[in-house]
Amino acid sequence: MQRRDYLIRKIFFAFITLIVVAFFNFLLFRILPGDPVRLIIHSPRMTREAQERIRTNFGLDKPVWFDGERLHEGDVIGAFDSQFTAYVRNLLRGDLGISFAHRQDVSTLLAERAWRTVVLLLGGDLLAVVLGMTAGLIGAWRRGTRLDLAILLWGLFSWALPTFFLGIILLILARGRLPVGGMVTAGLKPEAGLTYWLDVGKHLILPTITLAVVYTGEYILIMRSSAMEVLSEDYILTAKAKGLSTFRILRDHALKNAMLPMVTMIALTLGYTVGGAIQVETVFSWPGLGRLMYEAVQKRDYPVLQGSFLLLAISVIAANLLADLLYSALDPRVKAE
Repeated sequence: MQRRDYLIRKIFFAFITLIVVAFFNFLLFRILPGDPVRLIIHSPRMTREAQERIRTNFGLDKPVWFDGERLHEGDVIGAFDSQFTAYVRNLLRGDLGISFAHRQDVSTLLAERAWRTVVLLLGGDLLAVVLGMTAGLIGAWRRGTRLDLAILLWGLFSWALPTFFLGIILLILARGRLPVGGMVTAGLKPEAGLTYWLDVGKHLILPTITLAVVYTGEYILIMRSSAMEVLSEDYILTAKAKGLSTFRILRDHALKNAMLPMVTMIALTLGYTVGGAIQVETVFSWPGLGRLMYEAVQKRDYPVLQGSFLLLAISVIAANLLADLLYSALDPRVKAE
């Protein structure tokens, strides 16, 4: 019963958070300066009537919240026929709208780009977590030694390293040795099978290394700090007295207890990783969700921005919910709070 109540409470707060995010998702892009219609129109000779037709097709002729004149006249239903009500109505139907710039359904556009970003983040994050946790655990075990100092300095250095700066440096160093832009060599199609995916893997090397290096630092610092606290406990001393090997002590006793703050850190870092992916995808011309968002900001493509931010918000909320559930599984005392 207690576990079920805990689960229901966490899901409820996640749902409320999603509603608030959806509201601000709509509001945020309406306060940006600039007229999206002017960015859509490429011909300076287009008549005002044609511009108004474009505005009507995309629903930009409606008021943002409500029409005060209609409300004053008593037409309540017509007064609230606005961009916001259309946004909510379409959102409930799963319709994210049509991209201003691409003239394509936003859901389809996001589906094409999202998996590419997932592949990029999965490789970079997984590598960063494994390297960061391993290095942090070793640094805590050998604290005070030169090895610990080297690991600590590397963690601080990589944590402070700007993502775009490292990406540019790697791009310059690898030019002529590895692919430095795009997702696949021009002309190569998925029909090529293994050749195609090997080429994609080569294009993934530099972006993955960039993300892994930048995000390894914080995992090293958090894991080292957490493991140092755990290794000072009495049960670690007891394990040493029993004659257990260093590997077994670290694996069976230190790692599980030191993982508690790491679970939260990994989930919270997801949002920052997406921000880093925008920079990495821009530097390496990786055609993922981050680059799509960058282009959408330049073109004031409201539907794409709203859909992208909503997708990212759902991902972060889901990751935090999963972190809470994992935290309760690792530490039963959490459910009692």
